[in-house]
Amino acid sequence: MLTRRAALALSLAALAAPALAESPKIPVVASFSIIGDFLREVGGDRVSVTTIVGPDGDAHVYQPSPADGRRIAQAKVIFVNGLGFEGWLERLISVAKTKGTVVTLGKGVAARKDEEGADPHAWQDVANAKIYVNEIRDALVAADPEGAESYRANAAAYLAKLDALDAEIVKTLDAIPTDRRRVVSTHDAFGYFSARYGVEFIAPQGVSTESEASARDIARIIDAVKQHKVGAVFLENVADPRLAKRIAAETGARVGGMLYSDALSDAKGDGANYIDMMRHNVRELAKALTP
Repeated sequence: MLTRRAALALSLAALAAPALAESPKIPVVASFSIIGDFLREVGGDRVSVTTIVGPDGDAHVYQPSPADGRRIAQAKVIFVNGLGFEGWLERLISVAKTKGTVVTLGKGVAARKDEEGADPHAWQDVANAKIYVNEIRDALVAADPEGAESYRANAAAYLAKLDALDAEIVKTLDAIPTDRRRVVSTHDAFGYFSARYGVEFIAPQGVSTESEASARDIARIIDAVKQHKVGAVFLENVADPRLAKRIAAETGARVGGMLYSDALSDAKGDGANYIDMMRHNVRELAKALTP
């Protein structure tokens, strides 16, 4: 028969056992919110995700803090977009002296080019989002081989959802007459979306919100809106809305809804994850462009 002391020791051991059996989560960092969402989908409960540029944040002009450097220093893997999107990040990683692996996801896509250089907004084409997810899966498997089965299963399930999303977007936009698929956005963040889904975007700013729209640029956009009878001018969650409102006022085009371009919304918004973000954008476009 067990003594009271022995029984207590066994009970304490039983309570401690699950905690001891749990592996610590892999610390990973995402440069901005959309990559952070992909990481959570693939990593599941095996990773602890920190996002540097959070919801509604503009990664083009972000000013990193000392806390960001500490997060990077402590991470096992750092996931970045590249293609010139996070111009501040290379120095931050260097200063942090991290021993973590830096994974640049944008290297895997066929980058669009313009006079400013590479267009970094590759995730606006769901096919490129799938490339990001595959690369995240492979990097997590390399960093944490024990979790390989979990990462592969999570990625496969999420990729199936992205396939369904892509088909949904194509079906929705194909129902809109081609000559009506023209809109104005605040900055040129939708080039990949345009190439994949057949909606023409006219933007007064370049691929970065750091660029300033000149008076000539704005005049050119206004002329194009009038000439092509653009139906709506859209705002973006990371850009100054005054440009879009001015163009709408001078052309008679109505101001459409807000589009998510470079960042997710907060948890209460319509774009709290990548799939919801893309669905929201397509709903707003269809609402403005459907006859």
